[in-house]
Amino acid sequence: MNEHEFGLKATWSGGLYGMGMIQTGSLASSISIPAPLGGPGVGTNPEEMLLGAASTCYLITLGALLERQGIDQLQLTSQLFVSMKPVMKVSKLIHRPIILVASQTSEDEWDKIKKSAIRAEQTCMISKALRGNVEIVVEPVIKRLDRIER
Repeated sequence: MNEHEFGLKATWSGGLYGMGMIQTGSLASSISIPAPLGGPGVGTNPEEMLLGAASTCYLITLGALLERQGIDQLQLTSQLFVSMKPVMKVSKLIHRPIILVASQTSEDEWDKIKKSAIRAEQTCMISKALRGNVEIVVEPVIKRLDRIER
């Protein structure tokens, strides 16, 4: 199959500062405008949903790339920035993956790991959808461990 379809059901009441519900697959959540933007801050919001989509897509893509190199332990923090002027828009997304590697990792392997962190952003389908509209930055941290706990 060349195309997959995903669906979402939603309800909303209360105008601009109201609240609603979304349900898709195994995700069900209340939704509203976030408190920092003047809304009630109930449940999740479009900004968090976009951040979640971009971060999980990036992390899964990076995990798949690094699996080929024998690395299966990752952590990620991401930030989404919303500019308010001249118009409200998502302006920047930063991914900070933490990649845990064995202490005997060579410099050549280290370089391949860092390139994989960048490549994951370039191949992630959500990053591709955002590219050209949102600045996307990847700041990988590679940590050597004496012993990686599993």
